[in-house]
Amino acid sequence: MKNKYRNIFLGFGIIAVVIMLFTFDMSYEELWSSLKRAGYYLPLVLLLWLFIYLINTLSWYIIIRSGGERGGLTFTRLYKFTVSGFALNYVTPVGLMGGEPYRIMELTPYIGVERATSSVILYVMMHIFSHFCFWLSSVLLYLCLYPVGWVMGTILGTITVFCLLVAMLFVKGYQHGMAVAFVRLGSHLPFLKKKVIRFADSHREQLENIDKQIALLHQQKKGAFYAALFLEYTARVVSCLEIWLILNVLTRSVSFADCCLIAAFSSLLANLLFFLPMQLGGREGGFALAVGGLSLSGAYGVYAALITRVREMVWIVIGLALMKVGNKK
Repeated sequence: MKNKYRNIFLGFGIIAVVIMLFTFDMSYEELWSSLKRAGYYLPLVLLLWLFIYLINTLSWYIIIRSGGERGGLTFTRLYKFTVSGFALNYVTPVGLMGGEPYRIMELTPYIGVERATSSVILYVMMHIFSHFCFWLSSVLLYLCLYPVGWVMGTILGTITVFCLLVAMLFVKGYQHGMAVAFVRLGSHLPFLKKKVIRFADSHREQLENIDKQIALLHQQKKGAFYAALFLEYTARVVSCLEIWLILNVLTRSVSFADCCLIAAFSSLLANLLFFLPMQLGGREGGFALAVGGLSLSGAYGVYAALITRVREMVWIVIGLALMKVGNKK
C-alpha cells in the first residue's frame, strides 16, 4: 500500500479517537478511580486480547494459505494487519468501512488484489458467522441453566429464528460467493447506483473470480473452512474471559457460563447498533440489560462496559501505531 493511503487511514483513526476521548461519558477522576479499582485485572484483560488477536490471525492465515502461495507474507505481518484492521473497524460507523479496505490494500502487494479481496471477504464472513454460532449456542446454554418463562422464551425464540435465517444466508454465500451479490445490493443505493453499475461492468471478471475463490474453500477445502470457523468461534468463547476477569473485581459469585451469556447478549444488542462508531451506547446498554437478566446488579454491567471500552481504546491506539511499523517498501 502507498504511504499516502496508509496515512489517510491513520489520520481518520486518530481523529476518531480524539473525538471519542472528548465525548467520554464520565469525568477523568471517576475513570481513574475505576481503573485503579481494576488493579492487576486490567493488564490481564489487555494481554488476553493479544491472545485473541492471535487466534483471529491464525484463522485468516489458514484462509490465505488454502488459496496458494503467500508471496512472502509472514504470520507476524498478518498479525499486524489484523490488529490494525480491527482498530479501524472500531472507530468507523458500520464496522467494516475502514478495516476491510485497509486489509485488502495491505495484502494486495503479496497475493494480488483478487486473492486479497476474496480472503478478506471470507475472513469477515467467518468472523460474523462465528458470532451467530455463538449466539445460538448461548441460547442453548441459557435453557440448560435457567428456567424460562413466556417472555424470555419469546426473546430466545426470536433470537434463534433470526440467527438461523442469517446462517442460511451465509451458507448460500459460502457456496456461491458474495462479491457479485454485494455489488448488486449496492446498485440499488440511490446516490451510488450509477457508480456501482459502472464498477460492476468494468470489473465483472474480477468479481466472478473472487466469488469462485470463496466457493472453492467451502466446496473443495472443507478442512481449512471448518478450521477457520472453529478458531473464530473459539475466539468468541475465549473473549468471555474478559468479562469474568472484570467482574471478579466486584464479585466472586459469577460463573464463566454466566459470563458467556453476558457476552453473547450484550454483543448481540451492540451489533444491532452497528452504525455507531465503537457501538457507543449500545455496548453499555447491552451489558446493563444482560447482567440484569441474570439477576445481577446493573452496576456490574456498567463497570464491565467501562473497562471493556478502555481496553478497546488501548488496542485501537496500538493498532493505529502498528500501521506505521514494518511496512513493505
